[in-house]
Amino acid sequence: MLEKARPGFEGIPNFLRILANSPAAARACLAAEGALAQGRLSEREREQIALAVAEINGSKYCLLAHAAAARNAGLSGEEIESARRAAARDAKAAQMLRFTQSLVLQRGEISDEDLCALRKAGFSDAEMVEIVANIALNVFTNYLNILSRTQPDFPPIACPPSCPP
Repeated sequence: MLEKARPGFEGIPNFLRILANSPAAARACLAAEGALAQGRLSEREREQIALAVAEINGSKYCLLAHAAAARNAGLSGEEIESARRAAARDAKAAQMLRFTQSLVLQRGEISDEDLCALRKAGFSDAEMVEIVANIALNVFTNYLNILSRTQPDFPPIACPPSCPP
């Protein structure tokens, strides 16, 4: 199961080794990830959400893992850094990330204005539900990696040219 879980990655990531301690949790996590990959949100959007949530929760392992996945999804170093700050140049992505940040920080207590802004940005009800589902999945993986003190097995995040030395 673990070897098939992450096509394109060499070896079995440390996170999956920890997750495998509970076959039920591993199946649930991988099934949710697979189902969301078939949803309306693009891989880029899902990785942007993952980066914002990992930054908020302080999950270093997830930041590294999702930075690598975001690069594979076509995000630039600058876009990865922006997503970590819940920002993006694209107005629709920026609104999605602001909503993500608000939802996580406010523990689900979202104002009508926040919901209206997400709708005005062009997100459907189905996409809003998927944003919440992606957030929930990432909170789980963040917390498990923080709790487990998972050792990084992904390359460090490259600093974009605008980043000070």
